Amino acid sequence: MATAYPFKISPEMYREQRQRLGSSIRAELGDTHAALVMAGSEVPINSTDCNYLFVQESYFSYLFGLDMPDCYGAVLADGTGIIFIPRLPEDFATWMGVLPTPASVKEKTLVEEVYYVDEMTKVLSARCTMLEVMSGVNSDSGIEVLLPVVPKDWKKEQVSTAWLYNALSEQRVHKTAEEVKVLEYVCGVSSRAHVEVMQLCKPGMSQHQLESTFLHHVYYHGGCRKVSYTCICATGHHGATLHYPNNDAPIMDGQMALLDMGGNYCGYAADITCSFPVNGKFTPAQKLIYTAVLEAHDRVMATAKPGVSWVEMHRLALQVMCGHLVEAGILLGKVEELMEKQIMQFFQPHGLGHLIGLDVHDVGGYLPHCPPRPSEKDCCKLRFARVLEENMYITIEPGCYFNHALLTNAMGDEKFAAYFNQDKIRKEFWDFGGVRIESDVLVTADGARNLTRVPRLMEDIERVMSGEPFTS
Repeated sequence: MATAYPFKISPEMYREQRQRLGSSIRAELGDTHAALVMAGSEVPINSTDCNYLFVQESYFSYLFGLDMPDCYGAVLADGTGIIFIPRLPEDFATWMGVLPTPASVKEKTLVEEVYYVDEMTKVLSARCTMLEVMSGVNSDSGIEVLLPVVPKDWKKEQVSTAWLYNALSEQRVHKTAEEVKVLEYVCGVSSRAHVEVMQLCKPGMSQHQLESTFLHHVYYHGGCRKVSYTCICATGHHGATLHYPNNDAPIMDGQMALLDMGGNYCGYAADITCSFPVNGKFTPAQKLIYTAVLEAHDRVMATAKPGVSWVEMHRLALQVMCGHLVEAGILLGKVEELMEKQIMQFFQPHGLGHLIGLDVHDVGGYLPHCPPRPSEKDCCKLRFARVLEENMYITIEPGCYFNHALLTNAMGDEKFAAYFNQDKIRKEFWDFGGVRIESDVLVTADGARNLTRVPRLMEDIERVMSGEPFTS
């Protein structure tokens, strides 16, 4: 039976995160500065009076853990947290129930102080002389972060956009022990949902039934009202479409499934991909590609630790998979030459993985002090190029795909055509789709800890899909 509230997040987690930010303010800016962030707002569906399910702005959520729109949050140099909530009209209570008050929000969040938004200037002007606000561009989306609307009566010369975005983004890269507990929880819930979907999957079903099963499991059993991104439930040739959006095709016997799905708990994300044969038995071709990707995944998992370059981990994964494709006669030539020619860009066009946390593609990848994005064609899609550090939380997700558009262009290009066994690819793998194996991983002091608990070995997948229970 599902538990009503399966995991309780301690308010101390958010207090610790505010204290960390306050310490940085004191050390780098001085006691007269304070940080100001703004919550998200509800978004209407087109021109209707209905809204999309509210998603809190992640920097505000990180510091305050309050799932309420149109608020502000301030962190003083001593780490004190102050929330400012909207003063709603009394008649809203007819539709919303009891309206939030400073007292009720303080009791819920255990934040140090709560006031109404219209009191913000009076409160903050007595506590600081300079407001540090967010200003920056997310390196994954290219979209600017939410810039707080500072009260009109606050002097412009007392507002700075130069510091907070980079400082708070870097802080979010390194997870606290309390954050790891939440991430381990949502990863565990998502892992169990993947196993249930794997056991349910049969030829003759529809992809949407796999998605529906996952969504029900993480919500009913795990309290995850939201998922971290639109589920990818690709089977057959659809598995070569990296962000396959439809989930509406029939599942055919003999196909490979590629399911990329992750629950979201109180804003914290999971991001897991499982690949398996829909009928529960690997064919020789499926074994070949799955083995290549699994070895790449496991080699990176065994090698990743503080001080290791993520770009080198990406190249290691590509080299491992390249070796398998050469051995199978899919690629022609020596691995060293193929890697020099950057041939693997046509089989894995994405990066090895990414930072993860409150955003599924978490912030901090390309901050000013970080290594720049690689320019090589087989590495340029990496979402971060940093050297790994303790308490980073990342995904490891190598993949091998037979994408029609990529391979048609590559095999038609005289620079690359001779490296492909085109006849074998078209006859045996053209509609294969793809394999991706993705795990959520914490970088520890001496290595990496995989928080994902799903079958990975082929014999385990076949055993679980035959009906046997999975024990991680």
